[in-house]
Amino acid sequence: MSARGVRPGAGLILLLGLLEAFGPLSMDLYMPALPALAESLHTSDTLAQVTMSVCMLGLALGQLVAGPMSDRFGRRVPLLVGVLVFTVFSAACAFAPSVAWLIAFRFVQGLGGAAGMVVTLAIARDLFSGRELAKMLSWLALVGATAPIIAPVLGGQLVRIMEWRGIFGVLTGIGALLFLAALLWLPESHPRAKRSEGGARTLRDDAAALLRPGAYRVILAIASVTGIAFFSYLSMSSFALQGSYGVSPQAFGLLFALGSVCNVIGSQTNRVLVARFSTEQLYGAGLVIGWCGGVLASASALAGWGLAPFCAGLGLYLLSTGFTLPNANAIALTEHGERAGSAAALLGMSALVVGPIVSPLVSTLGMTPQVLGLTMVTASTVVLVIASLALWPRRSAPGA
Repeated sequence: MSARGVRPGAGLILLLGLLEAFGPLSMDLYMPALPALAESLHTSDTLAQVTMSVCMLGLALGQLVAGPMSDRFGRRVPLLVGVLVFTVFSAACAFAPSVAWLIAFRFVQGLGGAAGMVVTLAIARDLFSGRELAKMLSWLALVGATAPIIAPVLGGQLVRIMEWRGIFGVLTGIGALLFLAALLWLPESHPRAKRSEGGARTLRDDAAALLRPGAYRVILAIASVTGIAFFSYLSMSSFALQGSYGVSPQAFGLLFALGSVCNVIGSQTNRVLVARFSTEQLYGAGLVIGWCGGVLASASALAGWGLAPFCAGLGLYLLSTGFTLPNANAIALTEHGERAGSAAALLGMSALVVGPIVSPLVSTLGMTPQVLGLTMVTASTVVLVIASLALWPRRSAPGA
């Protein structure tokens, strides 16, 4: 049961999960078409990757607007506006005349998609806390991970019958359907009596409170570094697998989907284990598993072991995110229910803003399995160091 005596219904879980996932879906669906996009627009692979980076930056920065606005005006209005913006600019992307226009449209598309990511977390926190919140977030992760399973496979097949512009048409249709679903069926979970007042000042005040010494600040730092590894995987894996291992767009879609299956396995294993272990213990286990995956991927690429061990390392890392993401959100949000929108916004922003900046810089060394593997293991090592120095000692201290 939740703090408000509500059980998560299947319909609510499905709707929230899809709303949380449709922003990232805008990247997963057209990943198999990235090499063809670069050729079609007569641009470099790096600029093609930038079309993903700016979308991710939009997803990050948009949360700083949607999160505080949802604390002030309720959850429904900011969410509906965000979904509408996503839908309109998905259509604009389909007609982009050049890579420069596509980059601009992708940024605004990401700004709109951010609302789904942050407001759904705030709704979950409105209704649940503690272990129940971790369970709910694991359910959302299950629904959210279904989209990355389907999207690259569907994208790989779509490139057989349409160019990349058609894929953005598909995204336009998805956005329109989710807008109607949210308009008709999404309840308001943040009553007027609990809403904050003020705009930018509220965000500044919330940020000052959230960034005080404590678990939230540590989780924020870890999420920033984790974003480097995860976005490197998102933006470089298509080039690394298709370019170095000769994988076709269709086979890449299947491999990417298998990686998402690993994430589902991790999130649902976490959902079961959270009844026996604390969120902190499961979070720590996820960080260690992710580091092992980075080591395997890096070693496989450097030693030339071939495609299967390299993909196994990627899969192990993605399995770890099924543990780390729900538990990190639960640890960070449980202590900040009164400012859940701002807390979710800063947390989501930190996970998305650093990776899109660092990853293109790293990719100048080459979009190869070696560069991808080394980036992932380096980021995972830094995360373990931060957790071991700042998070775990605090949690094991008396009275913590």
